[in-house]
Amino acid sequence: MKMDDTPRYDRRAASRVLAGLTEPGLFATPIAVTSSRHIEYTCAALRPEPNSHLTYSQRLYLQNFMRPCRPHQVTSATHRIAWTDSDGIPNTGHFRADGLGPLVPIAMRETVLVLWHALAANSALAQRVDGLGPRERTVLDGTTTDHDPIEILRVGIEAAGRALAQHALLARQTQYRSAAEFARGIHDSGIFASVATRWYWELQASTYRRGMIPVTLATQPDGTVRYTADTVATLRAMKDATIEDAHTVMRRATRVEGLSVAAAIAKYHDDLDLISRQYALLPSNTRPACLAAMPHHLGGGHYTLLPVVVDQFVAIFGQLAERIRITEVSADLDELTADASATAEDQIFYVPDMSCQHCVRTITGVLETMGIKVVEIDLPSKRVVAEFRSPRNRARAFESIRDGGYNPVAEKPAHAALDSSGSQPRETAV
Repeated sequence: MKMDDTPRYDRRAASRVLAGLTEPGLFATPIAVTSSRHIEYTCAALRPEPNSHLTYSQRLYLQNFMRPCRPHQVTSATHRIAWTDSDGIPNTGHFRADGLGPLVPIAMRETVLVLWHALAANSALAQRVDGLGPRERTVLDGTTTDHDPIEILRVGIEAAGRALAQHALLARQTQYRSAAEFARGIHDSGIFASVATRWYWELQASTYRRGMIPVTLATQPDGTVRYTADTVATLRAMKDATIEDAHTVMRRATRVEGLSVAAAIAKYHDDLDLISRQYALLPSNTRPACLAAMPHHLGGGHYTLLPVVVDQFVAIFGQLAERIRITEVSADLDELTADASATAEDQIFYVPDMSCQHCVRTITGVLETMGIKVVEIDLPSKRVVAEFRSPRNRARAFESIRDGGYNPVAEKPAHAALDSSGSQPRETAV
């Protein structure tokens, strides 16, 4: 590949930049949760396909992006919930009726917000970021898709939350019986590190959004849990297949078409969105390591970013799980007007977590398969105009869109421009 016209790609160097920024203190002051929170949510049972435990969306994702994983290796949620978090952002989450219930995804999201706010309040960290030199910024530009260190850290916090809520689908395979106990158990078992090193980022993000997990846990004599050998082998095979897909795209673009790396990424942006542009640039026969999981010698000792984030996450989650009160509310339609003709106002809605052309295609496909014409989708404003037939038709379409992990809402949220929903992944791989 032609590398002379692209920023420097170096995963270890990028990891060291992040470690150098965070080693003096990722969170400026100790974080304490003192206030209680009350959150209302709506709940709907997932609808598996006939003779299957997977939904249509889950099956399609499994077939298209998870080879060689098989359906029996995947655990699906039984219910999907929707709620608005304390920052006013709409979210979608999942749980199993035989597990820990809806508290885990809701408390997880609130934990993400607490840590995001703490990150934003760390003025010393912001100063260190501002002080980065051209060499460090070149490495981040060449190795990550977000480039900005604060945004990379935000995504890392969010990924830790996804890992916890997603593994809660497997709570019945463990001895942990409360949300806080489960979080501590997953932490002590090293599962967060397993996700960072064995999964690839897009798989974790997309399977989380769809309420599925391709993992089986085995309890150890000391009470901790581990991935089974079959799970480890399958995750490794999926990761290898993903890397090969990315390399195939880049080989065709650079060797057959004669494009530079930068031109290849620009031309095949949508193809590489699904699998991670970082893997497209990974040298052959190299196994990628999570930037947060790499150890470094800093400040006279060994430092790794991942445990710092995970320790803080689990501590805050445990506090919030005890203080959050959740209440299910009805999402039933008014039967007197449910089948009336949709008004012009009914045709407009917003999807705050729609972040790329892949999202646009997915949402368009969902609506069109239901016979609903899409008039307009504007990605910058997150605005969608579609020809719904009735309020009931619109409600069913919203449910189908949520099956794909997106969060349609009737009015434009104040935070839509931030693109910070807890349920939709941005194009970042760490």
